[in-house]
Amino acid sequence: MKISARNQWKGKVVSINEGAVNAIVVLDIGAGNKVAATISLEAVKELGLKVGGEAYAVVKATSVMVGVDE
Repeated sequence: MKISARNQWKGKVVSINEGAVNAIVVLDIGAGNKVAATISLEAVKELGLKVGGEAYAVVKATSVMVGVDE
């Protein structure tokens, strides 16, 4: 896989929580870190994602924000 995004982490699929249209896929990327992504059920099927399988988390964004109430 060769893509322009620089934030790429290979991981192991630890859970796939399927909803009506989308699924939340959680990857263990090592050192106690996990990344979750919401993707379509169709994408889960097309990628052949299974718990225990390997996949990449790829982040391409101009900003990532985190906030809390004051």
